[in-house]
Amino acid sequence: MSVKGEVKERTNIRLQEPPQYNVVMLNDDFTTMEFVVEILMDIFHKDLQEANRLMMMVHKSGSAVIGAYPYDVAATKVSEAMARAKAEGFPFRMRVEEA
Repeated sequence: MSVKGEVKERTNIRLQEPPQYNVVMLNDDFTTMEFVVEILMDIFHKDLQEANRLMMMVHKSGSAVIGAYPYDVAATKVSEAMARAKAEGFPFRMRVEEA
């Protein structure tokens, strides 16, 4: 039912994807390759083949981007990985950077 003089307002809602941040894993000489693969599988949900590939990339080149996530997700995953490394006594390092 329409009322005389009624004005219809049109609203455009644009959903925007949140900005992505890269999680970068850094190489060190003490963290075991097995631990790195375990972190990649458990926290970053990589399959065994991808986890091994990324681990070797970090080992050979010193660092590698292991995923891109919204900031909160990236920061949470890095915190979880760093806490596990600390509990195991590894000097494992990661960082979050703008994609």
